[in-house]
Amino acid sequence: MNKITEKFSRSVKRPIRVMQFGEGNFLRAFADYFIDILNEKTDFNGGIAIVKPIPFGNLDNFKAQDNLYTVILRGRKNGEVVNAARVVTSVESVIDAKENFEEYTSLARLDTLRFVISNTTEAGITLDENDHFEGLPDTYPGKLTKFLYERYKAFGGDASKGLIILPVELIDNNGRELKRCVTALSDIWSLGEDFKMWLDEANVFCSTLVDRIVTGYPRNEADKIWKELGYEDKLVDIGEPFGLWVIESEKDISAELPFAKAELPVVFTDNVKPYKERKVRVLNGAHTASVLTSYLGGINIVRDMMHDRVFGKTVRQIVDSEIVPMVPLPADDVKSFADSVYERFDNPFIDHELLSISLNSVSKWKARVLPSFKDNYKANGEIPKLLTFSFAGLLAFYRSSDLREDGLHAKRSDGTEYVVHDNGEVLKLFAENAGKTAEEYVKAIASNSGFWGEDLTEYRGFVNAAADYLSRIESNPRSAAEYITEN
Repeated sequence: MNKITEKFSRSVKRPIRVMQFGEGNFLRAFADYFIDILNEKTDFNGGIAIVKPIPFGNLDNFKAQDNLYTVILRGRKNGEVVNAARVVTSVESVIDAKENFEEYTSLARLDTLRFVISNTTEAGITLDENDHFEGLPDTYPGKLTKFLYERYKAFGGDASKGLIILPVELIDNNGRELKRCVTALSDIWSLGEDFKMWLDEANVFCSTLVDRIVTGYPRNEADKIWKELGYEDKLVDIGEPFGLWVIESEKDISAELPFAKAELPVVFTDNVKPYKERKVRVLNGAHTASVLTSYLGGINIVRDMMHDRVFGKTVRQIVDSEIVPMVPLPADDVKSFADSVYERFDNPFIDHELLSISLNSVSKWKARVLPSFKDNYKANGEIPKLLTFSFAGLLAFYRSSDLREDGLHAKRSDGTEYVVHDNGEVLKLFAENAGKTAEEYVKAIASNSGFWGEDLTEYRGFVNAAADYLSRIESNPRSAAEYITEN
């Protein structure tokens, strides 16, 4: 079979405008994919230098393929099944920061460099006061601090040579947190007040929100996909069609990143928080509020839940009736996002197991569902029945006294055994109270402010309603879901 380099080549050599910390699947199917389209549809003309920031792994496949690779987006979009491939040609170089330290530091002296993108995992943006300045620092904030200092020195503090920094790590206020770490290290390393001023005034640290499911290299179907493509690609990267990049910055940088001209799903804003709230409440909240009862009702994967007459209706009612109205963004935008979530849940290429979503459901319900519950109660003066039903579903899923080393063992009505995975103290409390009546069980769990941040039994009517729904779910999950959506 032909190699990708025998079918495709780079038609132009682009100046490096983007340095990227991290060579993983997500960035390649998201940020690099977006930049590749920018290069095609606008005058952005920016090459990417990918930096491998950690010693693990290697870049052999990149070098063997001249940094070319294929992104395949598979799923549903606007009601249609999508299965589209694009060869990304915008990666100009890949560098191992440790093994090729001089090549890596030379990027700091590049006149054309303007953007830094990173995905070093949630643990990547942390301050290590013992990190070293000599050689290659250990942490990502350390590496970035030294890199910026090298650039500051190379250009004599020229304010026009500052960088726009776009971390996509999944932590709150990722840009602000990264800037805090870099500023702290500049003090610890005594890099000087002039550098700190340049750091603050010449550089833009953006906080971002990213959203796309990327499953990465299709190990189990690579040969089949290569045959469909007509060439071998050992870096092929699989993702879903949906994508969203929200970029918060103090300065307007939209003209420098003309995503709108390329019709890419990027939002520039001065406040990323409402968009994060929309994602957490609608996308993540829909999962947490619906999958446990659906699993008890015999459903195993998300797509089947969406196709099911009863449980599909339940999740849509939960979202449309009690989650969407509480998100602090224009109603049409939120409803459109919810519709895209339903399509994502119905992806024919991803078998997303409900049990995998059930992990740590107590803390997830608190973070993803409780805010909508409280907003509904405040707005209407009564408990939201569908979200209360979701709480009852959680209690039904966790109801077992069989606590073992690997988790809380339980069984659904069809005889299928499953294991509940959560914090040890959480599982212990559920196991200790599993034998109580429905009402006493609800009281014992709902009153634990350590779980929920407050006593949920203080919401008028909550205990009685949750106990009633719990009894119905334990008797017949499908009939319980029909009851709640029709009454």
